[in-house]
Amino acid sequence: QALLLRHFCASHYSTRAATDISHSAAMSPSDKKYDMNYYAKSALAGGLCCSVTHGAVCPVDVVKTRIQLEPQKYNSGMLGGFRTVIKEEGAMALSTGLAATAVGYFIQGWFKFGGVEFFKIKAANAMGPEKAWNNRTAIYLGAAAGAEFIADIFLCPLEACRIRSVSDASYAPSFPGVAARLLKEEGFVRGFYSGFGPILFKQIPYTMAKFAVQGLVSEKMYLQMGKKPTEMSGAANMGVSLSSGVVAGVTAAIISHPADTLLSKMNKAGAGGTGSIPVRMMNVTKEMGVVNLCTSGLGARCVMIGTLTALQFGIFDSVMRLLGAEKFHFHPPGH
Repeated sequence: QALLLRHFCASHYSTRAATDISHSAAMSPSDKKYDMNYYAKSALAGGLCCSVTHGAVCPVDVVKTRIQLEPQKYNSGMLGGFRTVIKEEGAMALSTGLAATAVGYFIQGWFKFGGVEFFKIKAANAMGPEKAWNNRTAIYLGAAAGAEFIADIFLCPLEACRIRSVSDASYAPSFPGVAARLLKEEGFVRGFYSGFGPILFKQIPYTMAKFAVQGLVSEKMYLQMGKKPTEMSGAANMGVSLSSGVVAGVTAAIISHPADTLLSKMNKAGAGGTGSIPVRMMNVTKEMGVVNLCTSGLGARCVMIGTLTALQFGIFDSVMRLLGAEKFHFHPPGH
């Protein structure tokens, strides 16, 4: 009887433990909420927010690019640049490169936002709650760098087409025409990937700063209010997204601006002379000087990127809620 009793108890507790483990696994965040469906929603929301925002600020980007390419001509600030472009080429010139911008940044946003969520969550799950919380800045930075590198492989050819059409409005009448002429005259690598080094130099630090700063600023805002995102209204969460996005955008714009200017120069016909891409980059830097490289068009870019980044995070969070996805947030252990 004693043996039978021990066997019954062992069997009962073994079954209960197995049930508890199974239940715990089923309720794991990585299984329940953060699956491939979640990453697909993140990618779609990212593509939409980047395409819409970059398309909306296309006129600002046209003037900013002109200031970077021809600072001697466009030397009267942002408003003066707008007046010059409209006077000489008409208002429609401000939409130059819109198709390349909308398509290129949808693809980039798809891989960037979707990739950041993927790498961030995978790293957090691998580390565990406490270690992930203590290393969340490193996770933000690493996830952003990996996702942006992949995104830039797809963005670079479209950005080359955009900059060429902005720098030379007569180059081709349409986005496909610009791409076809670039390919025919300069070949695949020189035509589409001359700016790959600068775009990595620009976009990776920009994206690392953008996601790390936004994540940390929004986290501080929620801690100050003493609430979690799930405990707040949609309007309140939108306010946090927009406010933290402005801070992140201006910070990221300042950090990445020298490479942005270099990218604009590298995609202009004949820039940097002949030779390899690194040699041409050095030539452009010497021609412009470090100070001009860091400051040409900086004010316009801070306005553009600050606004754009705030809107991106606001749209991303809104689309995620519409799709029924709860965005991943780091939390202190036990919260």
